[in-house]
Amino acid sequence: MASSLELGIEFSHIALVANCKDKFEATVEFYSSLGLSTVRRVTHDRVQRDIGHENNIISEAWLHLFVSRPENSVTLRIIHVEGESLQCESSSDAIRICLATPEIKVCSETDTGSTMQCLFPWGHTFTIHADPNYPVDRVATRDPLGNELFFTPHANTFSIPSSPEIKPVGVELKPDPGTFDLSEKPVQKNIGILTSGGDAQGMNPCVRAVVRMAIARKCRPFFIYEGYQGLVDGGDKIKQAKWTDVSGFLTSGGTMIGTARCKEFREIEGRRTGVYNLIKKGIDALVVIGGDGSLTGADKLRAEWPDHVAALEKDGRISKEDANKYRTLMIVGMVGSIDNDLASTDMTIGACSALERICESVDAILSTAMSHQRAFVVEVMGRHCGWLALNAAISTGADYLFIPEAPPKDDWEESMCKTLKASRDAGKRTSLVIVAEGALDRNLNPIKPDYIKDILSTRLGYDTRVTILGHVQRGGAPAHFDRFLGTMQGAEAIEAILRATPDTPSPVIGMLENKITTQPLKEAIELTGQVAQAIESKDFARAMALRSASFSKQLTSYKEIANFNPDSKMKLPQEKRLRIAILHAGAPAGGMNTATRSAVRLCINRGHTPLGVHNGFPGLMRGEISELDWLSVDGWTIAGGSKLGTNRDQPTPQMGAVAYQLQKHNVQALMVIGGFEAFTAVLELARNRDQYPAFNIPMVLVPATVSNNVPGTEFSLGSDTASNVIVRSTDMIKQSASSNRRRVFVIEVQGGNCGYLAVMAGLSGGSTTVYTPEEGVDLTRLQRDITHLRTRYIKELGRSEGRVTLCNENASKIYSTEMIAKIYEAESGGFYGARTSVLGHLQQGGTPSPLDRCRANTMAVDSINWLQSRCWEAMEIPNEDNIRLPSDQLKRKYFPRVYSNTPDTAAVIGVIGSEVRFTPIKDLVAHTDFGRRVPRTIWWGASRQLVDILSGVGVDIENGGCTTEYKSCAIDLTADDLMRLYGQHRRLSKLDVNIP
Repeated sequence: MASSLELGIEFSHIALVANCKDKFEATVEFYSSLGLSTVRRVTHDRVQRDIGHENNIISEAWLHLFVSRPENSVTLRIIHVEGESLQCESSSDAIRICLATPEIKVCSETDTGSTMQCLFPWGHTFTIHADPNYPVDRVATRDPLGNELFFTPHANTFSIPSSPEIKPVGVELKPDPGTFDLSEKPVQKNIGILTSGGDAQGMNPCVRAVVRMAIARKCRPFFIYEGYQGLVDGGDKIKQAKWTDVSGFLTSGGTMIGTARCKEFREIEGRRTGVYNLIKKGIDALVVIGGDGSLTGADKLRAEWPDHVAALEKDGRISKEDANKYRTLMIVGMVGSIDNDLASTDMTIGACSALERICESVDAILSTAMSHQRAFVVEVMGRHCGWLALNAAISTGADYLFIPEAPPKDDWEESMCKTLKASRDAGKRTSLVIVAEGALDRNLNPIKPDYIKDILSTRLGYDTRVTILGHVQRGGAPAHFDRFLGTMQGAEAIEAILRATPDTPSPVIGMLENKITTQPLKEAIELTGQVAQAIESKDFARAMALRSASFSKQLTSYKEIANFNPDSKMKLPQEKRLRIAILHAGAPAGGMNTATRSAVRLCINRGHTPLGVHNGFPGLMRGEISELDWLSVDGWTIAGGSKLGTNRDQPTPQMGAVAYQLQKHNVQALMVIGGFEAFTAVLELARNRDQYPAFNIPMVLVPATVSNNVPGTEFSLGSDTASNVIVRSTDMIKQSASSNRRRVFVIEVQGGNCGYLAVMAGLSGGSTTVYTPEEGVDLTRLQRDITHLRTRYIKELGRSEGRVTLCNENASKIYSTEMIAKIYEAESGGFYGARTSVLGHLQQGGTPSPLDRCRANTMAVDSINWLQSRCWEAMEIPNEDNIRLPSDQLKRKYFPRVYSNTPDTAAVIGVIGSEVRFTPIKDLVAHTDFGRRVPRTIWWGASRQLVDILSGVGVDIENGGCTTEYKSCAIDLTADDLMRLYGQHRRLSKLDVNIP
């Protein structure tokens, strides 16, 4: 039998026959309304006969569907004949024509709603049918001849169910030209979004989250361009924001919707004009991202709002109906400030990225400074807040620091010269001074970089240079944490608007104790203003108290370890000096070396002896132990990996050798820096104290692993560095995918059995979805994600953006990264291709992020303080002269100088919220899943749902609404809460967590 190819068969056309003129005209008009173009139309002068039947043809029209791909084009021939029509009474016998809506020109959007827009005006009855394989429903109708038309969201018709399988959804809908909202819920709010004041990295991710969360929550977002100036100007400066308008916002610094100073808004008439423009656009809520001045302006606008509305109604500029409808305005603020100067939050949007820019610049400066043995004075931003300067000094190993909250003593010039000279005498080749732009002395005289340069040049003879970083600190792509913070706060801003009542005080979204909070805006701004007032009144203690709890601790620790002090007053009496060993275990992680440097320098300045154990526990068994000095750890702040050497080996096989070396080197305290392997190692040492007396010393684990899977802490060293690596890699991979227009990358990330990296980097990198061990992967989940991808690529045909999916390395034993990509491509219907990328050990290397450096410093200093105090307690020998002990038990005086066998002397140090806590490792056993090597509870679960929502999974992007549930995680704080927190109490039970 000959094939169609051999016969040269090609598709010609479909013929539809009408037996009366009215039906002929109605049919031509019907298909024309769907976007088919009339190519030829003729009324015959002489009777024509068609092939295959005896009817006479009176008129005929040829209609063609022109599409981008010729193979998908359709030609209809509509014939008016004398005699009976071919119309059938039953739909099962009628012709069924199936159309894919992306190819219909009249329908600019490709969902069923736009198909209905084509059908409504013509008065056609239609039904909606569920598609089990796609989130978009299908629509069925009939043409005037009774032929069935079937609209699908995709061009591949081979998988369309037959008629018996089609189940109608709901009832038949009758057209109503006046309305077109088929959703159950009306629009809840019209929300304006503006950025004001100085720009900050992280503003754009915040705007993106606000826009997309608003759409998902059935609200209508509006961009207000150029800040308050756009509010006053109105017109095209206020535009409705669509889902796709914020594509690419995650990777952009600054603010894409602009910011500008506005003199008019400072006047009452200017604000009234702004109110008029908001009402004109129907906006009844406002999200403001900016500094304290911008937020104060927003709160003032809300307070004046009723008066403005009344005045506008009186002047006849708005109707009475509008005046009644817009009686109140809801305001939500978020702080976008690189200075991190809001008193009631631990971190503001943009601060982390600015710190990263500073560290990148200073790290580069130090290399040239070392070459020439130069001194550098670097000025960073911070008019009334020294957070940037302090954390930059810690992160870069600066020798001296000036900040507004803690001015130096009157003889600071002499003290600075003495301190820097001591470091040079110890062998250091460079000197680095960090100065905040608002630095003052105790008499409120500004301390400027040029003056410091002159002091170092004239008194010490140093070749000194000044670098003022300026606006480079505001530029560049946002760091991972700013994207995360902006995204979480943006989502919670929408939740706060929807929860609010007219009596709710205007809230500001902040972060305290690693928790998103809503706080009364007015009181938060007042607390911030009190810092500047305290500095002006020389009440520097109050200024420090208004900062976060960790700020003063950081400053104290920095001063103690920044410089070499051979004759320091910190030197302890000989009998209190200790021998402290430091060991790395597990995989390398950013911050290990920083923690080691801080611990070593603190030990040296206090008179302790720091011992470096090389190559993990095998090195300890072999006795690879050496004393570390001040200069040997110089430069370790910015060094990635592990300078001491690390591996995953456990001490269990050679417990005796470990005990022997600890006893031989008279180790009196042990600091282990590492991940889950280090956790189990310290646990085994503590469990074997009865058999090995050398293990009866204080031991502390400093968590350091990119997987962030150590129990007893919310953050492990290295996890922020790895997250930044993943986000930067994702940005570059998405560029490749976007250039291709039709490509999805499945990126494999590390994490073991913990999905932290996938979720956090997925949220801040704009992943379409993430696969984690906590959720697993199955066919239902893959089918959902493929349906979403196909739907988006169909709707974005020719203008698609690149997409990525993050997959944890252990998300599934069956569905590997490679297999997921193959399934993606196999089920793509030809609309996109799929590729893989395995980041691998890139995530463990590189320069530690500033956050990891700061956390490493804090944890190391607190660990040394804890070990020191525990050792001193264990050195106390009670009077046992009159005590009779069993024959098999020795008195305390016969034991080593430091001897501690209580459970609380083997602990894990953890960052929980903004606090540092020590938890006995024995207490963490019940909270650990040893089989999976993860804690039993996680704190980052709320971020997981946002990944899907903000990528559009389960969201009706065109009409609004979402099927994916999001549970708000913000903690509401009152004005009284803030007063207690920044008064005498300094703690709030609301912020306490259950992590042991």
